[in-house]
Amino acid sequence: MAKAPAPTVTPAVSGNVMFYKKPIPLNKDSHAKFGVKQVDKPFEFMADQHFLPITAPEFGAAAASFPIIFAGNERTPLAVMGIRTGENLFVKDGKYEQDYYMPAFARRYPFVLAGDKENDRFVVCVDEEAECVTNKGATQMFFDNGDTTAFTKEAFEFLQNFERDRQATDLVVEAFKKHDLFEQKEMHFQGQNADGTPAERQKIADYFAVTEERLKTLDAATTKEFMENGYMAVAHAHMVSLGNWQRLVNMTLRNAPAAA
Repeated sequence: MAKAPAPTVTPAVSGNVMFYKKPIPLNKDSHAKFGVKQVDKPFEFMADQHFLPITAPEFGAAAASFPIIFAGNERTPLAVMGIRTGENLFVKDGKYEQDYYMPAFARRYPFVLAGDKENDRFVVCVDEEAECVTNKGATQMFFDNGDTTAFTKEAFEFLQNFERDRQATDLVVEAFKKHDLFEQKEMHFQGQNADGTPAERQKIADYFAVTEERLKTLDAATTKEFMENGYMAVAHAHMVSLGNWQRLVNMTLRNAPAAA
């Protein structure tokens, strides 16, 4: 699926993706001397994103770290990584908190698949403005003697797996929609004023959640189908993850004195 573009052709790609400033199709002619280098703050690019897309196959691993919600008309699955706009609680000084799961959406950076409408395919792109991407002093090159390096091949494979998981997620969400499993929810947050008194209660999220009550309405045949194809495991991981709202509140409150 994710093949390197032809060496002398730069296809027109479409789509805007969070984090990416200048995604360019990876090309062995124009990127012959490019690669990535170590940087002091490797995850600074996600420090101001408090929501990140996440795929259904990740729910099990991510459920112990942060809430996973569904948002908007499309019921897009999102990892909630902060409760204040512009604050990712899991990134400190450009480094990611290693005790918590990192969504694949962020791990694939600076690579991404982009749509090539003219040829009805995906092409592999790299964000040329990523701090880690360079044509001087790279520690991992994209190409070697005109061929992709092992590093780049691994990136291609990761992108292929991510796209497969994204498509699988679409199927899960459509099944949840079909059987009316989503309920609209709200999350509120109440901090403290400087004098220690409770601050005004604020709504921090409108979202959709799958509930146990809705799952109980499924007939036996559908329940069996959900169990066999893994949809039930996805639903339960999502419900378990919602217990992490309090973690985000506690982390926010601990950060409050430093912010003040």
